[in-house]
Amino acid sequence: MKATPTALPGVILVEPAAFADERGHFMETWHHGRYRAAGIDPAFVQSNAAHSRRGVLRGLHYQLGRPQAKLLWVPHGEILDVAVDVRRGSPTFGRWVGARLSSDNRRQLFVPAGFAHGYCVISETADVAYLCSDFYAPAEERGVRWDDPALAIEWPEQAPLVSAKDRALPLLSAADLPPYAP
Repeated sequence: MKATPTALPGVILVEPAAFADERGHFMETWHHGRYRAAGIDPAFVQSNAAHSRRGVLRGLHYQLGRPQAKLLWVPHGEILDVAVDVRRGSPTFGRWVGARLSSDNRRQLFVPAGFAHGYCVISETADVAYLCSDFYAPAEERGVRWDDPALAIEWPEQAPLVSAKDRALPLLSAADLPPYAP
């Protein structure tokens, strides 16, 4: 397994070891000891999966009172996965990183608590799987507009398919944000 820190502290790009032969491949998507050694050590309590078609953009989401760290990967298809530092007072506040995750490159992205997360589907369809460090809490759910000019995220789609709920999210300047705790 290879773990590479990104430009945002705590956001880590992971390339798990995969064992391939004529039948396909096998890889561990989570191994507490190996990931802990790479700086990824939340207690995951929930596993989620989403299926989407080309051009779908989900996000940018986070939870306030019950923040979630997430470890994401794509068993089928390809996405651009994005993490945004939305922690008020953080030295990297408002900055984002993106990584292409696919069933071909088998990469994972670890997004720590306090960061907004979203992705856009690049392939015809994509399945996204992820582990969360806290349970989904609808009352704590928050978000930031995917197309906020202050973020200037370079999405692969100019006119993505976005839910009405995500289209109504506030700009970063008006969002209810988590505090930065060094």
